[in-house]
Amino acid sequence: MMNGRTDIEGMNDIKLLVDTFYDKVRSDSFLGPVFDARIQDRWPQHLEKMYTFWQTVLLEEHTYFGAPFPPHANLPVDHQHFEQWLTLFTKTIDELFCGEKANEALWRANKMAQMFEMKIEHFRNQKFKTLV
Repeated sequence: MMNGRTDIEGMNDIKLLVDTFYDKVRSDSFLGPVFDARIQDRWPQHLEKMYTFWQTVLLEEHTYFGAPFPPHANLPVDHQHFEQWLTLFTKTIDELFCGEKANEALWRANKMAQMFEMKIEHFRNQKFKTLV
């Protein structure tokens, strides 16, 4: 335990991470409008999906059965959006957690941001817009 913070250990921690992070995203003047335009009034469903995603990734409890990239393929985002997303995610982890799983969450978020940014750029440059 460091400064009262513990590691990510269970579903309550996943929900705290996701809820706190997306509170930051929604109130962010740069990212908030992008997310709100896409998600609209479906925030409860989006948060539930994010709970299962991170539960699967970090706790190895396989509850997420989606394809994370396709919903992001046409988002109006660029490198600055990914940098801000990572800044908010890192800030959330640093405020709430410390430990092996917290470090893994940061590593995975960074890799996911890199991959999504590259795939979005590649997708934009394709003549035929298929995700298959």
